Amino acid sequence: MNTLEFDFDLPDHLIAQHPLSDRTSSRMLVMHKESNTLEHKHFRDIVEYLQEGDCLVLNDTRVLPARLFGVKESTGARIEMLLLHEETEDTWETLVKPAKKISVGDQVSFGDGVIRATCIAKGDQGGRTFQLRYEGIFLEVLEKLGTMPLPPYIQETLEDADRYQTVYAKHHGSAAAPTAGLHFTNELLDEIKAKGVHIAYITLHVGLGTFRPVQVDDIKEHTMHSEYYQINEETATLLQNVKEHGGRIIAVGTTSTRTLESCVQQSGGKFIASSGWTDIFIYPPYTFQAIDGMITNFHLPKSTLIMLVSALTSKEKTLHAYEEAVKEKYRFFSFGDAMCILP
Repeated sequence: MNTLEFDFDLPDHLIAQHPLSDRTSSRMLVMHKESNTLEHKHFRDIVEYLQEGDCLVLNDTRVLPARLFGVKESTGARIEMLLLHEETEDTWETLVKPAKKISVGDQVSFGDGVIRATCIAKGDQGGRTFQLRYEGIFLEVLEKLGTMPLPPYIQETLEDADRYQTVYAKHHGSAAAPTAGLHFTNELLDEIKAKGVHIAYITLHVGLGTFRPVQVDDIKEHTMHSEYYQINEETATLLQNVKEHGGRIIAVGTTSTRTLESCVQQSGGKFIASSGWTDIFIYPPYTFQAIDGMITNFHLPKSTLIMLVSALTSKEKTLHAYEEAVKEKYRFFSFGDAMCILP
């Protein structure tokens, strides 16, 4: 299957540059897979489409203020660093710009030496591994020096950093937000629970590999970067009970979807408590074992994310829905509108 088959035309003015003041006021395109019908709603209407006994699965990862701006100590050159994940204590895999200025042994200073980073390994596509030195608690230092790692297609400044966090964000570790969850408020979640819908939490720390463009023609040749996930005993038991009693499992976002599918694949078809690294790449044709539906945002052309959505629906249905969204002027990408895919 060719990467170009997942391309579509998107006018730049439909790329959302800022979050709406009310999280639940985003629009929502509802797709019913079996009847192949589309409905135009708002996100607060999601309650209508969830049934008693269903389970909504949320990714409770928390985005690190992982973008740092500093200077190369030997030359004074300005350096931008994006922390991706901590390999061992205070040793981080990062992306650096401009990467050509950083070689093994180079040192970068952030905040006039509050953090000093020494490059200890060189990777591809701007990847570098750094050993960090600082005083105090790292998360507290990072909160003072770092900024939110917004995607490059967002040009506006984010005034409230919490708007790039879900209201249920808990475990620090992501380089990007699980954006499908940005539409929920605590009040909306309470309303959903009052209807008899279960809420389950998994953790997947989102890396940039999920969002990197597919640079090969044949999608089977694309390699996904690994991301760390965790499903605890309480969540695994809840999901298994919902499945056994005929409830639907609705994943919020591609990150929750990939986590659940990874778990079930590795355990022979059941939900079990597990943790580890997943590089699962879901594209058509694929038989889903874990989820029945998904809430997601609108994704970039030719991305692994639109391929995942196409695996759940079909390439034709997905591209038709995207054409409809463009025609109706839906807002796209991280701060954009939502799509709800139901059986």
